[in-house]
Amino acid sequence: MNQQSRSDAYAAAGVDITAGYKAVELMKAHVARTVTPGVCSDVGGFGGLFAPDMAGMKQPVLVSGTDGVGTKLKLAFLLDTHNTVGIDCVAMCVNDVICCGARPLFFLDYIACGKNVPEKIAAIVSGVADGCVQSGAALIGGETAEMPGFYPEDEYDLAGFAVGIVDKEKILDPTTMQAGDAVIALPSSGVHSNGFSLVRKVFGIGGDARPTPENKALWQTLLTPTKIYVKPVLALLEQVNVRAISHITGGGFYENIPRSVPNGLCAKINQSSLRILPVFEQIEKAGGIDRRTMFNTFNMGVGMAVTVPADQADRALRVLKQAGEDAYIMGEIVPGEEKVTVC
Repeated sequence: MNQQSRSDAYAAAGVDITAGYKAVELMKAHVARTVTPGVCSDVGGFGGLFAPDMAGMKQPVLVSGTDGVGTKLKLAFLLDTHNTVGIDCVAMCVNDVICCGARPLFFLDYIACGKNVPEKIAAIVSGVADGCVQSGAALIGGETAEMPGFYPEDEYDLAGFAVGIVDKEKILDPTTMQAGDAVIALPSSGVHSNGFSLVRKVFGIGGDARPTPENKALWQTLLTPTKIYVKPVLALLEQVNVRAISHITGGGFYENIPRSVPNGLCAKINQSSLRILPVFEQIEKAGGIDRRTMFNTFNMGVGMAVTVPADQADRALRVLKQAGEDAYIMGEIVPGEEKVTVC
């Protein structure tokens, strides 16, 4: 820990430099869990260094993704639980990167807070490290910014970005999609990390609200981290001709599935095939929300939609099951101009 750098004047203004040093020391053990062979630097430098293994690649392409946790953080504040939202942060980035067929290489996070409490920062980073381990990405750097007067003392924001790599010839090409292809659902772990402004409105989370014996279990369910799909999808890409992948995040089915469907085709989703999680039924009922809005806001129990040729669908399901995913067919590709229908 740096014993020379301190400022009483800065501390009086609300910024404790020494707390930042302590937070870095506490998080080092978590960062160490994520080290992969390409890591060339330690935490604390001005930049994170990584040497990717490009052996066997004809034309390596870097793929990047960035995102944050959003207002789901309000639940973390109210429940005083900070070791899971880091998983959400990593998931929202690496799940996007894998949609291109890329393998995540490394991740960096950014934490902005009203008051740097080293133990809380370390807890947040522990979740980030968990997400990195789950996705095979190295946590090679980040930033913690103490911003008194900008954030309340007990609140923070969390964002990050991931970089992955894929051989150019293996980048997923949705234009290869054909009518008759199968659309496979990879189940979600819950609400994941989108739609929480509506969730909080429906359940009255925030403001003066506090967890009670009656709502605490629900709030904890809502805080369930976003599932990370990297390793199962990488296994699938090795054995099946995957046409396209959609990460079902903000905007639900109606915004995300069309992003991987070419013009002239439509993903026809059979609502009767979906395994809608109870938490979404609770949201729908408590908020009096119509079903289309639900599908236009939430993942409804589907974290990813994967399109494969119909004759490879059974094989895809077997591969995913071996990788720990209880995937299932939720629809098919048909001719059409809407790009997605839920019927």
